[in-house]
Amino acid sequence: MRPFVRGDVDGFFGLALDNLVQLLLIDALCRSPYVLGFSDELVRGTILPGAAVSMVVGNIFYARQALELAKQTGREDICALPYGINTVSLFAHVFLVMLPAKLAAEAAGVDDPSRVAWQAGLLACLGSGIIELGGAFVAEKLRRITPRAALLSTLAGIALGFISLGFLFRTFAHPIVGLSTLGIVLLTYFGRVKFKGRLPGGFVAVALGTALAWIIGLAPAGEAPTGSVGLMLPVPVIGDVLAALSEPGMLAAYFAVIVPMGLFNVVGSLQNIESAEAAGDSFPVVPSLAVNGAGSIVAALFGSCFPTTIYIGHPGWKAMGARAGYSVANAVFVTLICLSGTLAWITWAVPVDAGMAIVLWIGVVITAQAFQVTPKPHAPAVVIGILPGVAAWGAGMAKNGLRAAGLGNPTAPFGEGLVASFQANDLWIDGAFALEQGFIFTAMILATVTVLIIERKFTIAGLWLLAAAALSSVGLMHGYRWTVGDTVLEVFSPWHHPERLSWTLGYLAMAAVLFLAPTVTVPDDVDHSA
Repeated sequence: MRPFVRGDVDGFFGLALDNLVQLLLIDALCRSPYVLGFSDELVRGTILPGAAVSMVVGNIFYARQALELAKQTGREDICALPYGINTVSLFAHVFLVMLPAKLAAEAAGVDDPSRVAWQAGLLACLGSGIIELGGAFVAEKLRRITPRAALLSTLAGIALGFISLGFLFRTFAHPIVGLSTLGIVLLTYFGRVKFKGRLPGGFVAVALGTALAWIIGLAPAGEAPTGSVGLMLPVPVIGDVLAALSEPGMLAAYFAVIVPMGLFNVVGSLQNIESAEAAGDSFPVVPSLAVNGAGSIVAALFGSCFPTTIYIGHPGWKAMGARAGYSVANAVFVTLICLSGTLAWITWAVPVDAGMAIVLWIGVVITAQAFQVTPKPHAPAVVIGILPGVAAWGAGMAKNGLRAAGLGNPTAPFGEGLVASFQANDLWIDGAFALEQGFIFTAMILATVTVLIIERKFTIAGLWLLAAAALSSVGLMHGYRWTVGDTVLEVFSPWHHPERLSWTLGYLAMAAVLFLAPTVTVPDDVDHSA
């Protein structure tokens, strides 16, 4: 098989554009004063070069893997596994790890809260990579433990809330750019048509969005960058990683995000390997997953807070004619952007709005996939699994609204009084704040329990609820405390606030119901969902 063929050009445009959107999001979310507020030096001098190193590790490996498989089989149509920055983890690490860490550090009066937030992100990325690396050897067992409906619905909740709805708001805030590019994305990806001249739909959407953004004044974004272009070599940040590991309570504070996200990355990547096998390219599971985890570990060690993953879509790239070259070209493209400082010019000239339709589409596809690839009878479990993620996003929106109204600062801090004010308007915000903490665990467990109930495996479902009670009892689910401008996870919260044992007792009561179900119920085959 030749290292580069014509089809690799089409594959490169799609994969590189996807990764470019991730880099734009990283740059925008990290530097935004309304989110993380990181300095240009930290983002463009450390985080992006670190991301480039992780991209090279994976892209080059998967390209070589494809060439080796072609040599072994004598075939010329092997397509390398697509690889890049994990979109779901990107948002999870920003909004569920780094932003809470920053707010907590600000509330504690730390001199440099941005550095604390960055170190928390490094810890999350390192933890995710270690789980992915270890998961390579037990991936099949992990997949059998949890129903597909539970795994995918949990991701769907994150995608629907933290990705789709946020960018849907932005689409209708800037409808000229948003709706026109959304039309192109829906036309090419859902309508299954191609533009004449073999122009990739994503490229057309970003090009049109950029042109319209300049016409209506969304671009350029601020003043033209000065002094940003230049070689920015990646440098190990092992000292900061060790500082994060040694920080008392940091690992425990974000354990409920790091562990599930790492497990999701393992299972999601495994599913994508299986998807490639279904398309005719059978790659070995252990090295494929191990290098995926190694990429995330390398990212953390070189300053990036964002794990990598094996992307969905291998059959599509293969159908385009992509082979091994598109993966190498993607590594070169990302490296040039991240190490040269030219991303500053790209973000100046190409606003996030130009590519937000693609990200919105990603969220829609992730959500739709949860229904499409799970058994039809498990659809109610998918809905149950989606709800905690949407609730967590809603809780964040409520707190952002309070901050916009002038609350959440030292002169007007958050506190228990807010709960009564919300309840007076029939909004049980304390339930939303409780769901927000450890919601990934909550979604997985409730969706799994629902699947088991549908299959009438009541005793096993009860055991899962005992696990939920255990997690709640130590504060890894639902336990929260107030800070000046946020509600954050408080490990061992029930030990500090005995009234919060009600969640543990609630799960125990629910488990008791299911343990008793075989003796107090009889089968009823009437379809109550009809």
